[in-house]
Amino acid sequence: MPLAFLNRLRDRTPHSPQPPLPRGAGALDVCVNDPVGLPMAGVDVSVRAADGREATHGRTDPNGRLTVTLPPGGYRLVVTSDGFEPARFEVAVVAGERTAPRPVTLELAPALPLPTAGRWRIDPDHTAIRFTARHIGLADIHGRFNHFEGGLWIGERMQDSRVEVTIDAASIDTGVRLRDDHLRSAEFLDTARYPHLQFTGERFVHKGGGRWAVQGVLHLHGVSRTVQLDTRYLGIGTGIAGETRTACRAVTELHREDFTLDWRKMLARGIAAIGATIRVELDIQAVRHE
Repeated sequence: MPLAFLNRLRDRTPHSPQPPLPRGAGALDVCVNDPVGLPMAGVDVSVRAADGREATHGRTDPNGRLTVTLPPGGYRLVVTSDGFEPARFEVAVVAGERTAPRPVTLELAPALPLPTAGRWRIDPDHTAIRFTARHIGLADIHGRFNHFEGGLWIGERMQDSRVEVTIDAASIDTGVRLRDDHLRSAEFLDTARYPHLQFTGERFVHKGGGRWAVQGVLHLHGVSRTVQLDTRYLGIGTGIAGETRTACRAVTELHREDFTLDWRKMLARGIAAIGATIRVELDIQAVRHE
């Protein structure tokens, strides 16, 4: 009954008038629902022409809808969302008409096998820790840390696991020696006083599909702050030497002033070198510790 009421309410919600179609073009109105019939926002929709090239792509709105304008012809739609099986179907677009295929219902994908309980060593040769920051308010600069170590301790329940990563602060590398020396100086990382960055995560929260939130504490520049890594688990594989591996990708955003990385002296001199927010990305592979 509640689901039927929600569907009736959604059907009665007034929609803004559709804009007129460009001359010689047609429109494709896509609607995506989850397995219980509720709209799915943020779903990727790729529209491909007959030759396989992508004609356009987009994401569904909060009502699970996406409208694209296309030249007339036949197209193949690929609808994807993390944790769900992809949906593919063919559709024809007619000039001057709005085509509305049947709503797409995405089904849950089979869960990936989780790592076995025990210790897993982070493999630095197949792991990258990168960051992106705004430079003088105009463009992004990209960098990485070249030296780090750590491990995963997988519990009998994944939620009871732990991760530890220790990073050599002096290994920061943006590809510009002068800038790297400045980032190591007392005005920023102060690597002489604080030689390491360390993250310890002891709370693993499943967000559905392969998505996990790993919550922990980051120690940086003499300050400790709670940080959440938005993580996508990629599964288990076997290396060329026969070793068992597991992998994930994680992202987070840091606010440098939370860690007293405050360049007020530089700003007073009119130099705004790095923006307030720094995006950190991790590609991690770990090897089962025998």
